Amino acid sequence: MARSRPPAPPVPPPAERARTLAGRARHAAVIGEAVGSADEDGELRATPTLHHVPSTGAATLQFPEDHPLVLRVRERGESLLPVMLELADVAPVTVRRPVRGLLWVSGRLRVLPMRVARRAALRIAAELPDERLLDVGHGETLLRLEPAMVVLSDAEGTEALAPTAMAAAPPDPVAATGDPWLAHLAAAHAGTLSALVPRLPLHLRRPGHRISPLGVDRFGLRLRVETDGPEPGDHDVRLPFAAPLSCPGQLGQAVRSLIGCDDDVPGLRPTSRPAAGA
Repeated sequence: MARSRPPAPPVPPPAERARTLAGRARHAAVIGEAVGSADEDGELRATPTLHHVPSTGAATLQFPEDHPLVLRVRERGESLLPVMLELADVAPVTVRRPVRGLLWVSGRLRVLPMRVARRAALRIAAELPDERLLDVGHGETLLRLEPAMVVLSDAEGTEALAPTAMAAAPPDPVAATGDPWLAHLAAAHAGTLSALVPRLPLHLRRPGHRISPLGVDRFGLRLRVETDGPEPGDHDVRLPFAAPLSCPGQLGQAVRSLIGCDDDVPGLRPTSRPAAGA
């Protein structure tokens, strides 16, 4: 008689995960024909000074006015330049393989007229202040990516999405504060992480394994367990919360429930969202 497998822990749907990744990715690169210098794989890449990606995927990218990509887009005029924007979601803690997911947004680039670019810079600054936006109109300009397709690749799998699906997805309630909270958990709450060891699979409970908080969303906490020895490995374990979270203030209680502790764990409160970056 075949054994039934336990149900997989719940995770946010692909469109929601894509929206979260787009909003928090700290690393971006524009990939395409004649857009920049070639990397080790011979792929042409250009790194923006700053990037801002809303839920629609219509990214705003800041580049020097004399950058080859800007000049190339200007040459194309009304015939917009086809490119792909690669966004890398990097863990806020130190682990061997820090990239948690990738999002590729394919579409066409256009240069924003300077008046439009300045207004766009003000809107972005109101949401995520960044002093680099002050250079728009003073040697730097903004490009806008009109998205056509989005591809998500993360620990849950790979999924192709329409930009409208990503835009329609609800925001994860802990997305804005999740990474600072994870960094604080790793830096100041080693005891809490140790208390989560009994929730790991048996083969990952051995002394000496390094445990780091890798990700968090409304459904659960993801841990990275790094093992050494003759066959070192990295293992990601998802610990589901008892119930989906509706606000960041519930994170502390959710973790206390995971470790079976009714007492308060000092400091397990979400912190403010980090400043924008590229």
